[in-house]
Amino acid sequence: MENNAVKSSMKHDESNKPKEQYVHSVFENIAGKYDIMNDILSFRQHKRWRKFTMKKMNMQLGDTAIDLCCGTCDWTISMANTSGESGHIIGLDFSEGMLNVGRQKVKKGGLNKQITLVQGNAMSLPFEDNRFDYATIGFGLRNVPDYVKVLEEMKRVVKPGGMVVCLELSKPTWQPFKGLYFFYFQKLLPLMAKLFAKRYEQYKWLPESLALFPGRKELSEVFRKIGLNHVEAFPLTSGIAALHIGIKENMDV
Repeated sequence: MENNAVKSSMKHDESNKPKEQYVHSVFENIAGKYDIMNDILSFRQHKRWRKFTMKKMNMQLGDTAIDLCCGTCDWTISMANTSGESGHIIGLDFSEGMLNVGRQKVKKGGLNKQITLVQGNAMSLPFEDNRFDYATIGFGLRNVPDYVKVLEEMKRVVKPGGMVVCLELSKPTWQPFKGLYFFYFQKLLPLMAKLFAKRYEQYKWLPESLALFPGRKELSEVFRKIGLNHVEAFPLTSGIAALHIGIKENMDV
């Protein structure tokens, strides 16, 4: 079921590029404006969502994590600050432009020893099984060609008892807020992007990327189907976003 939706979106826009190539070009193009546009278009809610997520993760000093689709590294940096000098965080993204912005922020924060940034494919992680305490992905799962494969890779690289965490845009379910939200997301958001960032086509991708992505309950079922336990889903800001958490089975239990 879920893979059919992904496959149906593999071809995108008039250039008929595969989804992966198209999304890569989008993020390369908007990298320099990404942070400020996040603040404007989410009304800074993304910062509150990430703070809530960090609280639910309950990360400890010395913990390790891989942050997929890390972009400009806001979440990567939050985890590094929490895990401290004895921890280590790897940020992975396929966009070198986004990583370049992230590198500047990591250097400015004096976190080069705690954070390693890698250009790579979230569907084929270059890391061994059972390595990390956490595998996270923030606002990137809906952009990959096969989100089930990404979640399976996240599960593979976390240790038994480790946590798979997804913070992503979602779909409000109650009216009239649902109608107002989709009007904003589909009509006003690209126009605001054109006004503030001189980007229109790139930000049209956001509502399109959400259209075929599963809702909160459906994504919870995907977590369970790939074998994650104790799955929890939290709607954020009336369902605009959602946090999903699953635990890899601890073989010692």
